[in-house]
Amino acid sequence: MDIDYSKLKIPTHVGIIVDGNGRWAKERGLTRLQGHDAGFENMRKIALYIQSRGVKYLSLYIFSTENFKRAADEVGHLMSLFAVMGKRLIPEFMENNVKVVFSGRDDPLPEKVIKAREEMVAATANNTGCVVNFCMNYGGRAEIVDAVKKIIRAGEDPDSITEEVFHNYLYQDLPDVDLMIRTSGELRLSNFMLWQNSYAEFYFPKVKFPDFHEADFDQAIVEYTSRDRRFGNAKA
Repeated sequence: MDIDYSKLKIPTHVGIIVDGNGRWAKERGLTRLQGHDAGFENMRKIALYIQSRGVKYLSLYIFSTENFKRAADEVGHLMSLFAVMGKRLIPEFMENNVKVVFSGRDDPLPEKVIKAREEMVAATANNTGCVVNFCMNYGGRAEIVDAVKKIIRAGEDPDSITEEVFHNYLYQDLPDVDLMIRTSGELRLSNFMLWQNSYAEFYFPKVKFPDFHEADFDQAIVEYTSRDRRFGNAKA
């Protein structure tokens, strides 16, 4: 498919629900853990490509609060994978001017994960390119509950709380999601950025995440460009 890139509308904030690693592995006679390894490697590549297309913010849903219910060996592998691979991303993100932030709760993340996370944030804090927001031990409902708790602790006047004020108490000060992608063909949000996805355009490719490559992202942008975003306003 020939794409005229000059005519594409580039979303400011893209969210991706990273999905399908286990099924991708099963189709190839591999273990779920090998599927996660492949997914992480692809996440590194696709994040840098998405930045090259002009996206300013990228939120990656890599581990939910509910994912701790999975088998202990799978959870342990994912924690170790991020602790090791996260540090390895620092030189590449520095080279490409990527700033890293995280959304999610600390508890019950292992100390090695928290340390790796802090190192990534500190190392890239002054970068001015694309912001990559790793959503780890994250849940949309948990974020809203945590925001309410912070508002109460801050002693905000209830009558002064607007959507803009509430936004300031979310995990990160990021613009709303413009394009939300979930790989593997599943048609649900799974508790991902419920507040920020209010007016996002949704795109559900059937390709599983380890196979979600540059051409697949470009197709998502083509689809996004074709959408008429009215934000509740009547069509002119």
